[in-house]
Amino acid sequence: MNSMSTIAERLARATRELSDCSDSPRLDAELLLGKVLARNRTGLVVDDSLRLDSAGERAFAQLLAERRAGSPVAYLTGMREFWSIELRVTPAVLVPRPETETLVELVLEHLPAGRDSTVLDLGTGSGAIAIAIATERPLAQVTATDLSADAIDVAIMNSKRLGLSEIIWRRGSWFDAVPGERFDVIVANPPYIAAGDAALATLRAEPLLALTPGSSGLEAFESIIGRAADHLHERGLLALEHGSGQGPDVAALLERHGFVDIRSRADRAGVARVAWAYVHSHPKVPS
Repeated sequence: MNSMSTIAERLARATRELSDCSDSPRLDAELLLGKVLARNRTGLVVDDSLRLDSAGERAFAQLLAERRAGSPVAYLTGMREFWSIELRVTPAVLVPRPETETLVELVLEHLPAGRDSTVLDLGTGSGAIAIAIATERPLAQVTATDLSADAIDVAIMNSKRLGLSEIIWRRGSWFDAVPGERFDVIVANPPYIAAGDAALATLRAEPLLALTPGSSGLEAFESIIGRAADHLHERGLLALEHGSGQGPDVAALLERHGFVDIRSRADRAGVARVAWAYVHSHPKVPS
């Protein structure tokens, strides 16, 4: 780096360097430089005439190289904002996406703020959904599960940082982690990318287990929807994030398994993103 370059000039160069590998090169550059300088984006703007020393330049250049190689910014900074909450993330968990906030919004609409309720978050990853719900609905008893012990560790770390000690964390595959338990709401953002989808190549830094469930991309929905009625109270809600174009298939699965009032909701980009429905009644227990 030219020793006379200011932060503003270095950010401009970094933005150009990332322009062919990121949809948001300026934002990425600001977040990575903020990591190096321990400043937020506002601080970079206010102090944009400051200069980056040689140690800072080396650290910044390394982060830029890793970003160009495909590492998500959240892994490089160790943080990701979701629902206006700063979450720690590691390569053990999927990076929380803004579109998943649509799922949180829907669940909160069905959880009155002044009433006790029970919520199950399946495949919690970083804990983003569970933590957002627990933050907004302190009377709700939130239970969250994940097959990955490393993911559960990240989620627990996030909940402790935020003082949310009431969330129950369980390790296990889907409902195996909550045998015999029933909830008012079950929510999940399961893996839904088909194994052969070219999109997986662009997400290679993230855990494959959290991205694809198999060849069709619907395997996780089949597992969850097929067992959900056994774990919901009467008229309980099941809410699921799905991929673009998967809405009709997920709705068909819900109908096949006896769910009613099946509906869809689009994310802020106008893409159908969430399928939700109610369990009409519990299966009869064999005598």
